[in-house]
Amino acid sequence: MPDYKTMDFNIIASDCLIATNTDSKRIIDLLEALKEKYTDIELIAVFNYFLKIEYNADVLCWLVRTLDKYRDSSSLEPLTNLLLMQDHTPNADYDRDYYTNVRVLCAKAISNLKDHSSVHVLMHCLNDKNENYKIRLSCADALGRLGDKYAVTTLMDVVSDENEKSVYIRESAAVALGLIGDIRAIDSLVGILETQNGIMDKFTYLKEKVVEAICKLNPNKTDRVFKALKNSLMDENPQVRINTIEALMDYETPEAADLIKKMLKDNVEEVQRNAVIALYNIQGENILKEILNSAEYSQNCKEEAQSILEEECENEE
Repeated sequence: MPDYKTMDFNIIASDCLIATNTDSKRIIDLLEALKEKYTDIELIAVFNYFLKIEYNADVLCWLVRTLDKYRDSSSLEPLTNLLLMQDHTPNADYDRDYYTNVRVLCAKAISNLKDHSSVHVLMHCLNDKNENYKIRLSCADALGRLGDKYAVTTLMDVVSDENEKSVYIRESAAVALGLIGDIRAIDSLVGILETQNGIMDKFTYLKEKVVEAICKLNPNKTDRVFKALKNSLMDENPQVRINTIEALMDYETPEAADLIKKMLKDNVEEVQRNAVIALYNIQGENILKEILNSAEYSQNCKEEAQSILEEECENEE
């Protein structure tokens, strides 16, 4: 096998019909065949080069997905250039939106390389409000997966920006903050829960992701955080209430337990069941027996309590 540093990439590209108007399936079949001929390190070098010269979106998607499986550091530059469209200037045949799906895959592949030098590129795309929202969304997700605390301030700004047109981007920024786990984000996230008008009333899914992030951050048990979570138990979105129950469970205080106990009478079965589980984690088997022996709790609560007790018995055996 030849050393990849001495390989003629142009000849291989010609053999694979790269950068031609050939049907993409035909090109991809030719690319697949290369796996029988070259080593992994050679394939990575070849595919990195093809990223720079290919312009068919389907072929580029295949290349990015394949390179993402190898996760070699040498792919960072071509992936970054493609995300930024530095090697693929739109022309009469292909406008910028034509490459959206390719660039979304690039953001994910870049984050999987775990090279923290890429944080600036991802932040640049996220902050560009003229950029396609799918690209910005994927970059917010990528920053969360990358886990670089340098991105926290940018993500905090995004999640708090009430002028942001896409609530989905704010949601992704909240999820990313939870994944990064920097406690500095807590004030911004609690601020979202404290907002009572406008976009928050319309898009409660954002609050769902915010509460989820707060739970992951495991913040200091301040009165402000506790009050915000307490108010979230009254949210119209059941998942917000479920996530809040999980967050309150970490408090392990009588007041938190009392709030969760009230959720046993929620009008949604899944909320009730999650309240039973949370109370069991805080108070143990006694609360399960109380639920089973009390007429004030629903059959759903009793079934969940009985299920936990039976599982415990099986584990003891």
